[in-house]
Amino acid sequence: MKYPIGIQSFDRIIEDGYVYVDKTDLIYQLAQEGSIYFLSRPRRFGKSLLVSTLEHYFLGHKELFKGLKIDQLEKDWDVYPVFHVDFNGSNFTQAGVLEERLEDYVSDWETRYGLTSEADRLDVGGRFIKVLRAAHEQTGRRAVVLIDEYDKPILDVLDVDTGLEDRHRNVLKAFYSVFKGADAHLQFVLLTGVTKFSQVSVFSGFNQPKDISMDRRYEALCGITQEEIDRYFPEPIAEMAHDYQCTPEEMRQRLKLQYDGYHFSERLTDVYNPFSLLNALDSLRIYDYWFRSGTPTYLIRLLTHFNENLNELTGKYYRPEEFIDYKADVEQPLPMIFQSGYLTIKGYNMRMNKFLLDFPNNEVKNGFLTMLAASYLKPKQRVEGWVDEVVETLEAGDTDTLRTLFTSFLASIPYTMRRKEDETERERYFQYTFYLIMRMVSVYTVYVEKAQSQGRVDCIVETPQYVYIFEFKLDGTAEEALQQIEEKGYAREYASDSRTLYRIGASFSSETGTIGDWICERRE
Repeated sequence: MKYPIGIQSFDRIIEDGYVYVDKTDLIYQLAQEGSIYFLSRPRRFGKSLLVSTLEHYFLGHKELFKGLKIDQLEKDWDVYPVFHVDFNGSNFTQAGVLEERLEDYVSDWETRYGLTSEADRLDVGGRFIKVLRAAHEQTGRRAVVLIDEYDKPILDVLDVDTGLEDRHRNVLKAFYSVFKGADAHLQFVLLTGVTKFSQVSVFSGFNQPKDISMDRRYEALCGITQEEIDRYFPEPIAEMAHDYQCTPEEMRQRLKLQYDGYHFSERLTDVYNPFSLLNALDSLRIYDYWFRSGTPTYLIRLLTHFNENLNELTGKYYRPEEFIDYKADVEQPLPMIFQSGYLTIKGYNMRMNKFLLDFPNNEVKNGFLTMLAASYLKPKQRVEGWVDEVVETLEAGDTDTLRTLFTSFLASIPYTMRRKEDETERERYFQYTFYLIMRMVSVYTVYVEKAQSQGRVDCIVETPQYVYIFEFKLDGTAEEALQQIEEKGYAREYASDSRTLYRIGASFSSETGTIGDWICERRE
């Protein structure tokens, strides 16, 4: 089986025999409605392949679709003039790059339809309108416009160069305004991207495109569902199971925990990250492929402005308007975090029309929390290596080494990072530090955080042989921490559990920045 890793051209996938997860029934349905659409999905989620597939469909390349679902649906295979704008592959941090890209596209189209350039009189938007009109008149069919990663010129400079960000926004606004002026010449328009900049005037030049990002009909338009995995990939999963010395069903569960968990509507259909899944099946190894394929630099920049901690964002219910529309305000990064794929929908309250947001899977949770911990705490120790040691120690039931690991890691955090004069800020720093630490550890174990929305750090970590109940106290005593475990009754649900249970109370000193007192009680 050949996996199309990094291949975004539909024709190459089909002609060269790569595996193709057939989405053409959804593509046919979308195309038949004929409108101006917008689709937001995280990076490397198949948006470019979707655009390429639509391009070949509207060009009437029937032979490429033989045997696919659309082959039974489409009877006419009409040929339309297609205009494909792809903002991938360009670095828009330099002034003038965006204008040059658009100029190249429009100049080529003018040549294709025999038009004389009027660059001295019209902007690229005005010239594009004339191209669309000419294409309609010459072919007798309205035009199809496909714009891939429409927001990249803004994301590249977001919070880096305000002047260039405004310039790019104005250039794109003028270019996209053609969709209003050329409405009579348009058959179908699709814009894809990571973020929806509906509140920053990019689309104000024309009627808002129909946003299908959370349309239940198209939630699986990009990505791979469980049903598709079972249909297309049973052999590689069986091969992986052999290598990992587990059953195919256990292997499916491991892949699910690592790469599944995305939901794009209230229907909550599970969608896997296609980039990571295909890489894992190709290499027969579970690894953090998606997260390590690119650093979300714009998110790191935004989070440096943010006054809240991530534990005050995750595991909470939100109204759609709070996380769907991106607003040009670095103090509100939640929409960017959600649309970029680092949080996803995990539940839906129909009565209140609210959505529960949290990490989609272990790959994202591990990568994002590790990145945040390194950025927020700036420890001298390597975060990933420390987490691995902690997990091994938990699985071995070695509480003495566990204390040493916690103490050394916290001591490695620079004094300037943890010094908080204000008592409230000390409490928030303390809570966030342990939230990050325990959530990172939880990627490899079962983890329960009590009263997460209040930001408490008490938690339970389960391994196959052991259960650990932790309570950390800021400038308190280990005895007080153990007493709280008892008062809250955290151990009651494990009364009949056959595993060894540890109750660990520890104090955290705001003066020394590390573990002060530590008491561990064991129950067989």
